[in-house]
Amino acid sequence: MKINVFFSPLGVDELYFKDKTTVVIDVLRASSTIITAVNNGAKEVVPVSGIESAIKLSGGMFGGYTLLCGERNTKKIDGFALGNSPFEFAKEIVENKTIVLYTTNGTKAIVKAKFSENLFIGSFLNLNYLTNHLINLNVDVEILCSGRNNLFSLEDALCAGLICEKIMQKVDNVVLSDSAKASIAIKKKYGSNIIEALKDSDHGKILIENGFEKDIEYCSQISVIDIIPHYNNGSIKKLNTI
Repeated sequence: MKINVFFSPLGVDELYFKDKTTVVIDVLRASSTIITAVNNGAKEVVPVSGIESAIKLSGGMFGGYTLLCGERNTKKIDGFALGNSPFEFAKEIVENKTIVLYTTNGTKAIVKAKFSENLFIGSFLNLNYLTNHLINLNVDVEILCSGRNNLFSLEDALCAGLICEKIMQKVDNVVLSDSAKASIAIKKKYGSNIIEALKDSDHGKILIENGFEKDIEYCSQISVIDIIPHYNNGSIKKLNTI
């Protein structure tokens, strides 16, 4: 098994991911929010790469079962039903709903990797369940960190390093790219106290300034949700791994 890590979507063409197995990570907060929404019974999450696309798409969906959600620079977009805090996506709000979601970083990364043969959404929340599924698939893996404004983000790289490390513990002869090796080095440096690493990251500091410290605490939890959101044909649904 080969594992490669991209520390941001910048500089990689969407066609690169064709026929590949990809994991998109946006710990703070899109992937954590998507995992939460799907776990709480959302029918599907439709990720979009622009605000106008989100508005247009949600307007074309019939009935009262669509929620237009998203954030810009951590804050809920005016006129949208929900922002990007996982606490907003409670079961009583999202169950059986289609969620059209735009975020500054995460949904753009998902759309970038849309041509993947397998496209999974990962974070600390579903780490063990996701990692075991990748091991069972026994295929090469691309890990795409959403980053922050096309730049490196510590929290995504740390999560990627933990995925790489857990796979290596169970699979022999794993081949790591240089960036995958770097992600493991980041995990060794910061993995002993994940919540503090997240709070001290650039993105974490901005979230704290905007009143989202509890989001960081929630997103730092390891392996508390046993599902894998899976992107296929434009939407994300719970993967049936049985």
